[in-house]
Amino acid sequence: MVEFSVWDIFRNLLLAARWTVALSLIAFIGGGIVGMALLIARLTKSLWAERFVSGYVALFQGTPLLMQLFLAYFGIALLGINTSPWVAAALALTLYTSAFLAEIWRGCVASIPKGQWEAAQSLAMNFGEQLRHVVLPQAVKIAIPPTVGFLVQVIKGTALASVIGFIELTKAGTMITNATFKPFVVYSCVALLYFGLCFPISWYAKTLERKMNEARR
Repeated sequence: MVEFSVWDIFRNLLLAARWTVALSLIAFIGGGIVGMALLIARLTKSLWAERFVSGYVALFQGTPLLMQLFLAYFGIALLGINTSPWVAAALALTLYTSAFLAEIWRGCVASIPKGQWEAAQSLAMNFGEQLRHVVLPQAVKIAIPPTVGFLVQVIKGTALASVIGFIELTKAGTMITNATFKPFVVYSCVALLYFGLCFPISWYAKTLERKMNEARR
């Protein structure tokens, strides 16, 4: 039997961590784009848009991410399209992320005083100009800390993609464990790498939140 050193295990896990980072970025950026579209649709005050976005958010927040991954993977196949764990994981995580970001950002926009909207209207700004020049610049300052913080949840959520065969950090850990028979060592390294990815983001989110609170005083 081939002996694997701790460095061999860590090095192979580090290579797999690239895909965890890539999937997280795709889900976060894609979810941000979709989430912004959902937010704008909700702010238009259209009854149908409000119902659609509310239902969308309730659906993706009210069902387990694991189930969403299964549905994305097997659902795409039912359409007669050849899919892959990569495509299914990216799609499911993007939709999941968009629902949470849309709700986070809605709360941030709702925290802007109503008088700001009225002041923008008094300047004869249309809806798009009100958002672009008055409301969103203020909401962005409030939204940065929770948005950055949610990225941590996205990174940890990518671990579930292993159940549909996507080889990221957790899946690689399982495969290496089967080859080395050293589960404690392998999963300790996996945990260390997740901590290395998530802790700096959490720390940065807290730093941003503290700065925002100081600026508002």
